Formats: sequence, C-alpha cells, structure tokens
Amino acid sequence: MHLRVFMASLAAAVSLPVGASAAADTPANYTAVSKIHSRAEDANTWVIRGQQVEVRLDRRTLGLVAERATNVWRFAPSREGDLRVTGPQGAHSLRLASAASMEFTPYTTGYSAGVKVVLSGYAEAGDLTLTVLVTLDGPDEDLLCELLASDGAHRIRELQWPGAVTGGSFDATVVPFMQGMLLPQQWPEKTWLYDTLSFGRGLYMPWWGHLQGDAGLLTILETPDDAGCDFDHPAGGPTRLGPRWVSSLGRWAYPRRARFCLLPAGGYVAMAKRYRQHAIAGGRFVSLQEKIARNPRVGELVGTPVIHTSILYHIQPDSSYYSKDNPAQNHQLVTFDARRAEVERLASNGVRRAYLHLDGWGFRGYDNLHPDVLPPSPEAGGWSGMKRFADTCDRLGFVFAIHDQYRDYYLDAASYDERHAVRDEAGHFQTHATWYGGQQTLLCSRFAPGHVRRNHQTILAQGVKLRGAYLDVFSVVPPDECHAPEHPVTRRECLRFRGATLDAVRSWGGVVSSEEPSDWSIPHLDLVHHGPYALNPNPGKGPAMGIPVPLFNLVYHDALLTPWSLERGAWGIPEKDLGFLHGLANAGLPYLSLTPGPDERERVRILCALHRRVGLLELTEHRFLDQSRRRQEFRYADGTAVKIDLATDAYDITPPLRAEELAAAPL
Repeated sequence: MHLRVFMASLAAAVSLPVGASAAADTPANYTAVSKIHSRAEDANTWVIRGQQVEVRLDRRTLGLVAERATNVWRFAPSREGDLRVTGPQGAHSLRLASAASMEFTPYTTGYSAGVKVVLSGYAEAGDLTLTVLVTLDGPDEDLLCELLASDGAHRIRELQWPGAVTGGSFDATVVPFMQGMLLPQQWPEKTWLYDTLSFGRGLYMPWWGHLQGDAGLLTILETPDDAGCDFDHPAGGPTRLGPRWVSSLGRWAYPRRARFCLLPAGGYVAMAKRYRQHAIAGGRFVSLQEKIARNPRVGELVGTPVIHTSILYHIQPDSSYYSKDNPAQNHQLVTFDARRAEVERLASNGVRRAYLHLDGWGFRGYDNLHPDVLPPSPEAGGWSGMKRFADTCDRLGFVFAIHDQYRDYYLDAASYDERHAVRDEAGHFQTHATWYGGQQTLLCSRFAPGHVRRNHQTILAQGVKLRGAYLDVFSVVPPDECHAPEHPVTRRECLRFRGATLDAVRSWGGVVSSEEPSDWSIPHLDLVHHGPYALNPNPGKGPAMGIPVPLFNLVYHDALLTPWSLERGAWGIPEKDLGFLHGLANAGLPYLSLTPGPDERERVRILCALHRRVGLLELTEHRFLDQSRRRQEFRYADGTAVKIDLATDAYDITPPLRAEELAAAPL
C-alpha cells in the first residue's frame, strides 16, 4: 500500500484527519498529557506545569521545588558525596550535579510529561552516563523521578537523589518505622532508624512522608528492593530524610524510581491510604478473606489467642548468651509430655481454642543446628513425644505450629558446607556466635526452600499433626545479597526465595507466620508475632521513638493477623503504656499465657471478641483526641470506634461489645 494511502486509512481508523494532532478532537472530559507543559524557563530553571502541580528543577544543582496550591516542598540540591562510584582506580565520592555535560530535553509518554536529563563527563568516572527523568505522572500529577545508569568500567555503588526535603518545608515527618512513627520537626530527642534499607524494622513499608499542617508529601519507593533512606534527626532537629539507592551485585542493573504524591489534606492517614491504593494496584495487598479462602485453617485463628511456649533452651559455650556464673541457665528443658499436661489443664479451665507456637522442639533446642534440627529433642521425648503433643493440640482444637529458622546457618549443622554461605563481594563470609547455638554464618536464600521442604515433609511423614510454621526473621530483616559464583543472589531474588520458602509451608496446608510484618511478605504470610512500635534503644524496652502512629495497620490491618502483648512496657510497647490498650486499639489478637489469672483472661476475652468483630476489616481512621496524644481513637470499616487513654488505662468501644460476642470468645 502506498504510504500516503496507509496513513490516511490509519488516521480514519482513529477518527483523525491526516496531519491533525490528537488534541484537535479530544473529548472535553479527557485529561490529555498536553495539559502538562514542560520547558526551559531560563538558563537555570526547567519548569513542569500541570493543572494542579508545578515542579521546578534547578539545572545547575538538580534541586527540585514542587508546589500544589499554597504548599511548597523544597528538595535539597545535589551535594558532595551523594554519588559513590567504583572503577579501575578504586572508589570515588562525587556530586551528582558535577557532571561536565548536562543535557536537558522535553520528555513525554502520553500519560506523563517532564524533562529528560543526561549526565556525563564526570572527572573521576569518564565512562559513566546517567539519565534522570523528572515527570508529572497521571491524573493526580504525582512527581515521578526515575534514574537510569550505564554499567561500564565505572559503576554506581550508591546514589542519594532526589535530595531530602529541606527542613523549612515541613512541620513533621511520618515514617513506617516498625508500626509507625510521627516525628515533629523540632522533636527534642535524637532519633534514628534501626536500619535504613527497605523491609527491615526501619522501613516495614517502602514509603515515608512530610507534613505541612494537614497537607502532605508522600514518598513511595517504587523500586524498593535495592533502596532505602538517608535519615538523620539530631536532638532538636531538623530531620533529614531522602531516598537512598544502592547497587545490585555491584551493578545499577535496572531503572530506579521514586514517586512523590502531593496530598492537599488528610495528614498521615491520607498518606497511608494512598499507599494502600498503591499496594492494591501492585498486587501486594492480599486480604485475610482471600487467605482464608485459600487455607480455611487461617479462619480458625480469627478471635483466637496466641500461646508462645517452648521445650528446650540450650546455650553453647561460645554463645554470647552463655552464663559461666549460672550453668543451669544454659540448659532449660520441659518435656513434650510436661507441656502436653499444661495444655490439657488450660483446656480444662475453659480455653476452647488457641494458636500454639512451640520454640526449642529441635534436636538441640532453640536456635541450634539450623537448618538440620531433626529429629526432635531426644531428651524431651523425641518423635513420639512430639507426636503426642501434636495429637493433644489437635484434639483440643489448638492450632499447633513450630518455630523454625532458615537464615542462620550453624557451623556444626549436619549439612553445613561453607560453599552454601552468603558471600560478600570479596568472596568472604562472616561468622559470629551471638545466638544460643554458637558459631554461625548466613545460609544463602537460594537453599532455604529445599531445606524447609525436606524438614517439614519429614515431620509430617512421622505422623505429627503439624498445622503451621513460623520461619524466623524472614519478614523483618532486609534482603541479603550473595556474591558466591555458584549461587549469586540479588536482593530481589532473595525476597523471591524467601517467599518460596514461606509458600512451602502453605503447600502442605500450614498457617504461615514469621517474626514481624514487612510490605513484601504480605502475600505470603498469614500471621506475624509482633507489629508494635520502635523503642529507644531497641524494641526490647524503653520509651517510644517519636510519637507512635499505626501506619502499618492503616494499610494492612485486614491483610495480616497480628497478636499483641498485654503487659505494660512489653516487647515493642512504650515503657509507660499498657500493651492491652495498644492491642485493643489496633484490634489485634491477644497473647495468652499457659497459666492465666482472672485479669488476663478477661482482657484476652475482650480482645478476642473485638478481633472477631473487626479483625478482617480495614482500619479506616486514627486520630489524637488531645494535645498530649495519650488519648486516641481508632475507627474501623463497620463504624466500630475504639478510644484509649494511655495516661489512665481507660478505654471505650462503640458500639459496645455485646454479651453474645463476649460469650463467643474461646475462654
């Protein structure tokens, strides 16, 4: 066909005359990308202007200013050391904006528009080229920043851009530091994150935000696997918080992308809900209703207390926990039959249902010999003792789950082979003797699924009625890189292998659990054992870091089962706070001891009843009721409101729990 005839037929097919632009006949209700204008304003500034948002890029420093209505957000310019590279001559610390050549051209995709910046000619890294895309994206006109780079002789090891939002631009910062932290700009205490890469305790979820009054700037790391944040808050402030990108097995490997959402109102709740939309759209959100559909046993845990108990704690002489002064502490044993009797007594005292998590059941007890923990502890009763214990749990209606571990790799494990350890870039592997089992390194995540399949199938083949498994630390430590030539693993692949390991539990019908929640693991997990707040100096004990806010539950409450400790100042509970109130407000599951007194039983009954009502529902709102922030309200999708007063230990549930709801609690 002649080209002119072909073009005419094509134009007719889309109802356009030949040579006409798409804008000529655009329907009135269509938001065209042409409504976003991108151009060089002068020699120093590039401006991108949409209907609601304007972004200005400094062509000399790569600093950004984003405006929506009266809210102005200023990003720090490129600074010395924000770009670290390695090459034939070693490592270099550079400034991103120090490129000798900076080429600016308009950039459009059809749904976004902005500017493309090509950076090259770095004095210490001549072959390095970076491409920076800055656009307004979609109908909400989010600011989208994308970073691409060559992987030649000189390679990026770390890049911190866009720069942190400058202190004068905001009143407070919001970080999903464990359950969540609100940090006023002039907070008087020095504050830090336990870790700064995504999916650790520092960032359960790969986002954070800044507040100007009720308006917010939400930062979402859309490529979080090799990303995190640069965070600093000295006593009295100001707070510095910006994206941090790291290499993947020594390469840039793929484009990195951060989205900045300019929210006109709603504060940190609006941020959490905007991220929830992002998680749903990306397939990361899997509701508890869906998890119950794929494994009905998960439904048995709704409104059910969690019991955490143990068999054997054995501490090796080279462990940091070993006690020379009190040898009895180094070997503490309760047999399977003794624990079975305790469970029987608990049931006879009216506990009709529970989830029972068992530590230390393996050959040498808790945190020993992993991944080769079989057979069960011989001195505790071996296979027959474990089977009797599981049979009892099953008869009583208790869901029996084990503690297990596939990251710590003990040097005295039967299958230990140093070739399977995580290696750093120099080919080395690190050892330590922190935990009870003594000398250990890290098992490369590539081998974890095979080990869990071997162990769990062996347990089931012995007739043990195992109903779930907790895979320690997988959901709370950032992903590992492994540089071993036989089994290289990127952080992204590490998460895939961890996910496959968790899914192996579900493959035989088990309830899947791990230590704490993190965003990547939501599709794989049914339950975690903690999701509380960050304390100073660590989650074990102390005052809260900043002001606790339930960011994780505002996003994922109806996607995960999370138990809460009841005691004052328990693990992850600020030292002056009653854990029961936090558990109640967050409508979580309660922990239950093997010998509960009347007060504990009553609190567990209330928590179980409330969880049965709203445990599968979205947490829609959280607000502080006074300036002290000790009085708070949590509201759920059915309208249930829970008010707590952490100063007086008072609470209110509206509408109140009915007598039949309390009677349905399993104790």
